[in-house]
Amino acid sequence: MDTTQDISVGQIVKSKAGRDKDRLFVVLDIIDDQYVLVSDGDLRKIDKAKKKKMKHLAKYNIISEEVKKRIDNHEKISNLFLRRELEKLGVS
Repeated sequence: MDTTQDISVGQIVKSKAGRDKDRLFVVLDIIDDQYVLVSDGDLRKIDKAKKKKMKHLAKYNIISEEVKKRIDNHEKISNLFLRRELEKLGVS
């Protein structure tokens, strides 16, 4: 069973199922042991982040430290910032 135990905020994930299949996202929040909140700043904006089950996501071993730091410090994150982070990390 895929759980959120080995995932962290700011981690890059890829959708394996649904309309957004094969799209890359950043984990914004961990809801419980099965669900996370993801956004990419493009199709899925921050104010309408997607709640996804872990079993529908493939994890990358890439964590955006800047996104993680901003979320931990309760700083504002823009959609443009998320898109640029995905580009900068070389996964989009």
